[in-house]
Amino acid sequence: MKFNAKLRDVQGSSASRRLRRAGSVPGIVYGGKGEAVSIELDHNQMYHAVRKSEFHASVLEMNLDGKVENVLLRAVQWHPYKQQVLHIDFQRVEAGQAITTKVPLTFINAELSPAVKLHGENVSHVLNEIEITCLPKDLPVEIVVDLAELESAQVVHLGSVKAPKGVTFVAPEDEVLASAVAPKGPKVEAADDAEGEAAAE
Repeated sequence: MKFNAKLRDVQGSSASRRLRRAGSVPGIVYGGKGEAVSIELDHNQMYHAVRKSEFHASVLEMNLDGKVENVLLRAVQWHPYKQQVLHIDFQRVEAGQAITTKVPLTFINAELSPAVKLHGENVSHVLNEIEITCLPKDLPVEIVVDLAELESAQVVHLGSVKAPKGVTFVAPEDEVLASAVAPKGPKVEAADDAEGEAAAE
């Protein structure tokens, strides 16, 4: 994914407010071999970009005044009640240098699992993202967790998920990603009563 940025000479809270009124977003780029520099970005472009999961888990191409740099999105500051991006942080990445970042977890096939299909249980997602280490070229957009074999009252640990090629999980293997839980409420009690009556008969 690509985006444009411009160097920002004037800094400070008042300068940032003027930028925002003009439809721009203040930001910073740091890391790598270069020094930290202040930048400004188009608010509309950033507003739509940061709402996409791949923008948070991809190596991005930043065109900074005609010079292209590879960066990772590191932080986004939102206005407390307006739909407005207030500030963005990016980190430079180099092709041969490993990076540590978080990527989203995508859960699939829960509806096919015995826990859901046979026992009517719900699947609780304990984590929505996981921290990994890899080279920039190996950075995945997501980590897919297949729940098709999830049994009743069972949990899914990180150790059961195969990491993509070139990717290492930072968390331990016993990290819980999801679990099957019985639904709560009157329907469950009614079902239990019905099962009890059937057993008595």
